[in-house]
Amino acid sequence: MMNLLEGKRGLVIGIANDDSIAAGCARAFQKAGAQLAVTYLDERAKPFVQSIAQEVGADIFLPLDVQDDAQLDALFEHIEAQWGQLDFLLHSIAYCPQDDLHGRVTDCSREGFAQAMDISCHSFIRLAKKAEPLMKNGGCLLTVSYYGAEKVIDNYNIMGPVKAALEASVRYLAAELGPSGIRVNALSPGPMKTRAASGIAYFDTLIDDARARAPQRRLVTLEDVGNMATGLVSDYARNVTGNIAFVDAGYNVVS
Repeated sequence: MMNLLEGKRGLVIGIANDDSIAAGCARAFQKAGAQLAVTYLDERAKPFVQSIAQEVGADIFLPLDVQDDAQLDALFEHIEAQWGQLDFLLHSIAYCPQDDLHGRVTDCSREGFAQAMDISCHSFIRLAKKAEPLMKNGGCLLTVSYYGAEKVIDNYNIMGPVKAALEASVRYLAAELGPSGIRVNALSPGPMKTRAASGIAYFDTLIDDARARAPQRRLVTLEDVGNMATGLVSDYARNVTGNIAFVDAGYNVVS
């Protein structure tokens, strides 16, 4: 993996703490030689992200609440001014109000569904629009999904339809941006003990089931996901687009 991303510049969105999928990917990107821009949600989150940004030697470290258009504009203006280009982007954010996340899909509120879709799915589309003019020599947009987009997973609830919309967006963006040399893919890791996952009810049961039933009989690690992400944003995957890449020890093949 050494020097696989030498000379490439990437934006990482979604680091919450050391155990975030985005943190594992950022470390893998840096190890492979990439220069990175890293964002944090707000001042409360900043200290937890700053140590990782320093660890990976981030050239750019700025706030980004994807619901704030002014922050989104400022981030990409800064990237353009400092780098003049962007080679890849990782979108690893999702949110749903707790009441809607823990309830039935049937009972999901209009407001909760709209917010979950806006932050977890449409933000990726907005980022693609901002990144497109900076990917002058092509590039890769990468997001993070989960198997619950394809099959019903107990307690995943409304995030299943939301992630299904995200995966459909990956395919349509891949078709639209492909002529410009921009590839669009999604990672679909197996269950991992991240802060985002902690909001899912009975998550420990999901973890135990994945470990017991996956063909490789083990859970995946942040390093596993980071290595796959590095491969996907590299030139080795130049003909891979519109793809949902499972990193789950084979769990997705088990009925």
